[in-house]
Amino acid sequence: MRILVPPITQRREIDRQLAAYFKNHRQSTFKQAISDLCRFYGVKLPRIQWFEYIDWGRTAGKTFEDGRIHLVHPENWKRCRIYNSERMWVQTVYHELGHYVFWCDAERKAEAFTSRMVRGLKRSLRRARSSSTRRERSYGANRGRRSAGRRVRQSQALSGHSSRHRSAGERRKRFV
Repeated sequence: MRILVPPITQRREIDRQLAAYFKNHRQSTFKQAISDLCRFYGVKLPRIQWFEYIDWGRTAGKTFEDGRIHLVHPENWKRCRIYNSERMWVQTVYHELGHYVFWCDAERKAEAFTSRMVRGLKRSLRRARSSSTRRERSYGANRGRRSAGRRVRQSQALSGHSSRHRSAGERRKRFV
């Protein structure tokens, strides 16, 4: 599944604004980040409500069908959570916005959106390849070999050289 995300410069700016809101709680920086994202996707701004906790502290955010988003405010995020980092809060905001933007097949698309928004934000010289990328590459390499072997077997079957596709009588004639 391919998901269209804003260009890297715009994503870095949105990420910077969300991180600034986490630190200083200026409503204007948060609204600017959300409006930039909504402008890119061509959707109206969601109605965001802030809470101390949602669902007895088990949930960090919730998106509803009518476009409302409930989020735990950063002040309460810092105070009452085990994973109280700024990164986790920003990724929660991305996750809930992913639900808002891609409503159908919501959970899988929101997770993909979160990972795509975060990818490439750090400008590091060395890039660590994930194990999933290695698996995909090794799978692609093996797939070519397997399909080549399959083509050989299919061509043998069509030409009559494969003993597996012959009847028992034909096999006996050959070995007698």
